Amino acid sequence: MKSTVETLSPTRVRLSVEVPFEELGEHLTQAYKKVGQQVKVPGFRPGKAPKAVIDQRVGKDAVYAEATDAALPRQLFAAIQENNVRVLGRPSVTDLEPIAEGKPLTFTAEVDVAPEFDLPELGDLEVEVESTDVTDEQIDTEIENLRLRFGTLKTVEREAANGDFVTIDLKATIDGDEVEGGSTTGMSHEVGAGDLLDGLDEALVGMSAGDTKTFSSALAGGDRAGENADVEVKVGSVKERELPELDDDFAQMASEYDTLEELRDSTRDTLASRASNAQGQQVRENTLNALVDSLDLPVPDGAVDEEVENRTEHLRNQLTQMGLDFETYLSAQGQDPDEFAESQRETAAVGLRRQLVLDKVADDSEIQVTAEQLTAEIQRRALQQGVPESQHQQFANVLRDRGLLPGLTAEIRRALALDEVVRAATITDSSGKTLDEETLFPKPVAGDEAGTTDADEASE
Repeated sequence: MKSTVETLSPTRVRLSVEVPFEELGEHLTQAYKKVGQQVKVPGFRPGKAPKAVIDQRVGKDAVYAEATDAALPRQLFAAIQENNVRVLGRPSVTDLEPIAEGKPLTFTAEVDVAPEFDLPELGDLEVEVESTDVTDEQIDTEIENLRLRFGTLKTVEREAANGDFVTIDLKATIDGDEVEGGSTTGMSHEVGAGDLLDGLDEALVGMSAGDTKTFSSALAGGDRAGENADVEVKVGSVKERELPELDDDFAQMASEYDTLEELRDSTRDTLASRASNAQGQQVRENTLNALVDSLDLPVPDGAVDEEVENRTEHLRNQLTQMGLDFETYLSAQGQDPDEFAESQRETAAVGLRRQLVLDKVADDSEIQVTAEQLTAEIQRRALQQGVPESQHQQFANVLRDRGLLPGLTAEIRRALALDEVVRAATITDSSGKTLDEETLFPKPVAGDEAGTTDADEASE
């Protein structure tokens, strides 16, 4: 086989391939066998008729066409490997001269490829993340939220105000006709929450029990979502929330602690742990963004389009399993199919750039995934999905049989590459503190699942 590569753009090449007739023997043999099994020849069992008989009954052209169909993908793959082409997406055959007696198989194919680029000096990357310091104001807010959960509602004889709870009846009409599914009775609602119809909270302020008012609002759901309707609201009752005093009695009622001071100390620890986890995720996200943003990296439109198609098909399948229609779902989200595709294109392009950059880091650093790392990640995912330990090997076998292990290995490799970038970069928090490796890569606490790699996050 002879093959050449022509660069069409930084992200697309054309392969020209010529396979001499003498090298096509295996494909021709298999083609004769397959065609022979499909043709009934008197006196011969299926697949046992001689080549000359098959040529006479169906013609060599049919055999050569079958051999061409089988040879094309294998020879294309061989040409890709021979020229070290890093393919992104499906190749497209643009010119084909099928197999003919004594003549070579020739074809050309165009394919999207990973662009060639050099990484910046990783040690020059500067990244900022949020501090993990916990303020008294944050503690106050957290305890106030806890206090709200232990509040009680008391009926009052006055006009409703923001923060009050009301029971209401709603009825929506359009041109005097009641909207199907647009009525409800006895609904409890917090005035000012803003989680129902636009204009509802403004209408409720100043209303008392027994009052009725009509306002205009766009419907949020149903077959007539987005249409303007006249909404009648009737208030059944008004209640205000009474909150417990912030003292030791409250601490004992709302927690396992005896004093308010102990509750505040525990809240500080909880917020600090939460901030530390959030910072760890932010470190990886911001570092990867900084690296990608430092490069003007083109991505092939074809590969992006293919990813959008995959995401769209995946969403369609999910909605179908839930008994939902794709177009109806998009309408409820305020999108049409074209708008959805465009939003997915940007997400797909970002994800593809991230993969290309992390693959380049992994190549330059010669990162390899060990069997132990792959096994640990499989076990971690099995635990995440609630698979009993006795079935972990079966879980791994399913991943292998479905052809998912190469993709999983690539995800782990990218996560390891991102670790290298994080170690090389200078990372400071919003207070100006430089984060050391012990902070960036804390040792796992005893009992945590082994093998955590953040692989999913790194490859998105």
